[in-house]
Amino acid sequence: MARGYAAAVASSIFRPDLLAGQVILISGGGSGIGRATAIELTQLGADVVICGREIEPLRETSDLCMQAGGEGSVSAMECDIREADQVKSLVDSALDLHGRINTLVNNAGGQFLAPAEDINEKGFDTVIRLNVHGTWLMTHEVATRAMIPTDPETGEPHGGKIIDVTLSPHNGMPGMVHSGAARAAVENMVKTLSIEWARFDIKLNALAIGQIATETLLTKYPAVVVENLSHSIPAGRLGKPEEVAWQVAYLASEAGDFYSGSVLTMDGARDNWLGPWPPTQLIDDSGKPVSEERNQ
Repeated sequence: MARGYAAAVASSIFRPDLLAGQVILISGGGSGIGRATAIELTQLGADVVICGREIEPLRETSDLCMQAGGEGSVSAMECDIREADQVKSLVDSALDLHGRINTLVNNAGGQFLAPAEDINEKGFDTVIRLNVHGTWLMTHEVATRAMIPTDPETGEPHGGKIIDVTLSPHNGMPGMVHSGAARAAVENMVKTLSIEWARFDIKLNALAIGQIATETLLTKYPAVVVENLSHSIPAGRLGKPEEVAWQVAYLASEAGDFYSGSVLTMDGARDNWLGPWPPTQLIDDSGKPVSEERNQ
């Protein structure tokens, strides 16, 4: 069994056939949020295609999807989303296999923690190329190949949904200037394309997620950073990968049909405030937040 994951089980939130008949392509499906999303969506009846740069983690995800015994299927395909020819081959393969793509989940991304003055040109370009350029290549290829073309029976565009995973907080990300810049670009891309492609019945949204307790987060970053993350969140805890997967499922379902051009923030209120409320320095002797004295 893949490290860091319990046995996959049927969805605890949605009915088993919620996404039956849908074909959903997920980038970055070999770990973390991409893996949790693939597990959830296959349990809801979707035929899922996952991609990533290494095949073995994708196979682990496939095994976990199948363990739960849902009605959906999962296919694993290698692809570096930064390379246009690989993205084209990926979409070719997905369309050959299923004939359509109803929803694209642009989950693949990455960054590294460093003060801005220490980020060189190569480091900055690497993050921008993965998070912005790669997202654009996937978005454009899927839209122009699977969503904008018309249905021969109705003469209408096939349409579809594109869900981009971005990051919160939005009010500045010290140590992550490259990622903050990249994710802001993707969110603007979502808003712009939601207008341009509305005529093709394509709906685009972004999920701006906060700190999620993925294996990558818990093992990649310095222990002192991980230990203090939950203390920075008003909700007092890290998010769970399956919570993001539930939101993807919601948007991919009929319940999400009137969402487009939106940035949905999932971060336990971290976008609004740093740390718990009230902070210890603003508590009076009775334990209540301090307040202004006023004449009654």
